[in-house]
Amino acid sequence: MKTPLTIPKREQEQSCPLSFNQKRLWFVHQLEPDRPTYHINRVLRLHGPINIEALWRSFTSILERHEALRTHFVTNKHGVPFQMIQSASKFELPLIDLSASATERSEAKLKSLIKNRAAKPFDLSADLMLRATLFRLDEQVHVLQIIFHHIASDGWSMGVFDQELRHLYEVYLKGRPHTLPKLTTQYADFSEWELKWLTPERTGKLLHYWMENLAGAPPLLKLPTDRPRPPVCSYRGANHSFEISKTFTTVIKRVGRENSSTLFMTLLSAYNALLFRYSHQEDLVIGFPIANRNLRELDNLIGFFANTLALRTDLSGQPSFSELLSRVRAVTIDAYENQNMPFEKLVEELQPKRSLSHSPIFQVMFVLQNAPDSELELPNLRHQPEPNEAEMAQFDLTLSMTETAGGLAGLWHYSSDLFDDTTIKRMSAHFRILLEAMVALPDTPITELPILTNSERDQLLFERNQTQSNYPNTSCIHTLFEEQVEQTPDAIAVIFKDSEISYYELNQLANNLANHLISLGVRSEVNVGICLGRSIEMIVGLLGILKAGGVYIPLDPLNPTERLAFMLEDTQVQILLTERRLEERFSTCSTQNIYLDTFFSGSEDQIELENPDSSTKADQLAYVMYTSGSTGKPKGVSVPHRGVVRLVRNTNYITISRNDIFLQMAPNAFDAATFEIWGALLNGARTVIIDKDTALSPIVFVRKLKEHRVTTLFLTTA
Repeated sequence: MKTPLTIPKREQEQSCPLSFNQKRLWFVHQLEPDRPTYHINRVLRLHGPINIEALWRSFTSILERHEALRTHFVTNKHGVPFQMIQSASKFELPLIDLSASATERSEAKLKSLIKNRAAKPFDLSADLMLRATLFRLDEQVHVLQIIFHHIASDGWSMGVFDQELRHLYEVYLKGRPHTLPKLTTQYADFSEWELKWLTPERTGKLLHYWMENLAGAPPLLKLPTDRPRPPVCSYRGANHSFEISKTFTTVIKRVGRENSSTLFMTLLSAYNALLFRYSHQEDLVIGFPIANRNLRELDNLIGFFANTLALRTDLSGQPSFSELLSRVRAVTIDAYENQNMPFEKLVEELQPKRSLSHSPIFQVMFVLQNAPDSELELPNLRHQPEPNEAEMAQFDLTLSMTETAGGLAGLWHYSSDLFDDTTIKRMSAHFRILLEAMVALPDTPITELPILTNSERDQLLFERNQTQSNYPNTSCIHTLFEEQVEQTPDAIAVIFKDSEISYYELNQLANNLANHLISLGVRSEVNVGICLGRSIEMIVGLLGILKAGGVYIPLDPLNPTERLAFMLEDTQVQILLTERRLEERFSTCSTQNIYLDTFFSGSEDQIELENPDSSTKADQLAYVMYTSGSTGKPKGVSVPHRGVVRLVRNTNYITISRNDIFLQMAPNAFDAATFEIWGALLNGARTVIIDKDTALSPIVFVRKLKEHRVTTLFLTTA
């Protein structure tokens, strides 16, 4: 029930202090005067004969009735802002004629003009807080754009404006005077009354409640986003709408009544559950606006009355929907009992750590519209709402619900800085599924309720678990390489600096080395160490070991000598492939060293052309690679041929062809090198080896990518 009339007429007609709401928006405007964050932009396409004179008179009459729309915000000599109400309003309704252009051109021009006009800043010290433009597409089609500044209006005000414009346009069409009742109270009266009503005693009690309620609340809701949060929020936003049928709306209301809760509490509980399932945060703060029109004389006023409350909900302890609804109900009732604390004053008192990247206290909102009917309809005209492409998002995410004759209309309003449209559509589907499950199974813990669509569930349970692949699971690494040699012997296999080698040449060098290793006793699953810098010889060494049937133990030349000695001893390596410059590193090891930088310098008749006979099986070891030793002692990980072949042949995560060019940048003792080397050589592709200095220089690195036309990279996060 509305409180009886209590707001007295102010003594000073022309000026008065700003309300708490106005102070915040005025301050934001001083910081960012060109940003249209608080513009309320409405666009309507009108079909039929329009009377521009009657429309202009209607706007003018509304400005005359509501002082808030013709208020200027100026400062005194001390820099303190105050309201200055203009006694007369000179309203302009420009008509922009686009009818001479072709349809496509006129629509494109219209779209551009609407966007530009929505972004045009208000001068709070000189402009009316309402402006409008009429665009003519032809004699029977017009588009009306109406823009308010939020400092003079709110959601409830839109309903008041629409009702009055509808009435005024209709009577002016007929040449009659309007019959709207005279307004006995103006917004400035409320501003002055609000300052006097909030006595220190009242403020103290309200502040105590909110300070206690929000103590220790998390400053940020960390939802998974499509992009990192920018350091400065742009406020760019977009919308996604959805509907809930009348039948299901009836069910939602029934479950709410059974739990002594309103529709607002029921929907807010579902929203809490959704955010919890997405963020895994048990302590959630959600903002919601209230009309703040507890006094009867405010119902028909245009102005910025709306207040914002912060609802903090505890979702710990695996609550069921019924339990969560009970918690939300208690929190909501308490908040309503303490709703008269202006949010702007609360933020001022709480002094949360401010950030330009997000709003303080909460970043998500929930709205259940209960404002007057805000469907603008003018007599003799057919109306068609236009998509608003100039949307601004004051919060990360806002869910607005409106009860209609057909059920519930929902609207997600989201920050384009953070979310893609596809993400919000998926979230909307999850909300619907979770809401259906909650009302059907109110005693089930919300963590156990379904949230995925059927297609998502099938994808997770079945499609992504189809790990079987038709890959050559009986083949070894070196035999698959030899098949590529047969198919494309002249194709370039490896490039390093100014040198390149074909598949045929690489195979010949590897055969030569393999036969030498066999003569030294290397056979299936005999460990052979390989410690070489980035080079073509390193690739030859790996292939030669595998062709001989051996298991390669990759060693990074940059590792400490003690670590290298430990790995050689741990794997009982007798033969080591290395290079002369590293000879001293292994002087204390009892290995037979083969120096590949000089091994191939003999005459060509030493090269054995035939591939060695190999009895190695696919399930036998290909290599042993050691971990970084984060636990204090490195551990060798044994990998069979089949594991490598499964990684790079007939893959379901990447398509590799002979036209691909791989970048080989990882040390051979790092597991990424497995993909870089064998991903290329077992598919007939090319691998480009880069030196360490190139890998560490972003500028040179990018230049090499372009120079070699690299198509495939394996990059760690760093």
